[in-house]
Amino acid sequence: MAHEFLAHASAEGKNREAWDAIFRAYFGQARPVFGMDDLLDLLDLGQEIGLDREGTRRALTEHRYQRQVSDDAARAQRMGATGAPFIVIDGKYGIPGAQDSDGLLDVLRTAWDTSHPLTPATGGDAAVCGPDGCAVPARG
Repeated sequence: MAHEFLAHASAEGKNREAWDAIFRAYFGQARPVFGMDDLLDLLDLGQEIGLDREGTRRALTEHRYQRQVSDDAARAQRMGATGAPFIVIDGKYGIPGAQDSDGLLDVLRTAWDTSHPLTPATGGDAAVCGPDGCAVPARG
């Protein structure tokens, strides 16, 4: 249900606030948020971050986001997720477990380079730029 709460909050434009609230409640205050019987706690969290309590209650009791959560979990498993944390970048790159900043940066660079390939300009006088800078043709 906590994942459905996060999906609902994201749909309402409160993704970051919802994640922060879940972490603060669970790790900082030892409040229950991951059980099936934690609806009231999730409603309280929703209200704390500015979500409409009744709208959140309906979304959770009607399981509006259950399919999305199931689909996300299945996709993560196909990408190699076996636990948390598991980060997905650009819908293609799965990073299991805690990683150091160099490892994350490498994956971010790969994702960026793949989705933003360099296209050489046509014409002899155009500057050619790459990850190490630009090469400007010499003028004769």
